[in-house]
Amino acid sequence: MAQNYDVVILGGGTGGYVAAIRSAQLGLKTAIVEKSELGGTCLHRGCIPSKALLRSAEVYSTTKNHAADFGVQTGEVTLDFSRVQQRKQSIVDQLHAGVQGLMKKRQN
Repeated sequence: MAQNYDVVILGGGTGGYVAAIRSAQLGLKTAIVEKSELGGTCLHRGCIPSKALLRSAEVYSTTKNHAADFGVQTGEVTLDFSRVQQRKQSIVDQLHAGVQGLMKKRQN
């Protein structure tokens, strides 16, 4: 079934969904073509997950190697990688829900 649009945006990443929202604000009938999930590679597999993992590594390293420099006494410091992964996924899920909310708000 063919449909007519004023604007068709390829990719629902940060550039795509922002462009779609702006197009809709301007009154244009807009579609996004995305093969996976809104938010794109950056949100789901790239920038955001990487930064979440790096932050966990930073906290671990600081606690393990420099806690005493801050006057903090610790016992054995261990890393629970399953919790690190859960935190990362929680961040991705929260941001993805935010993008979906923005899109639904602008849906006509």
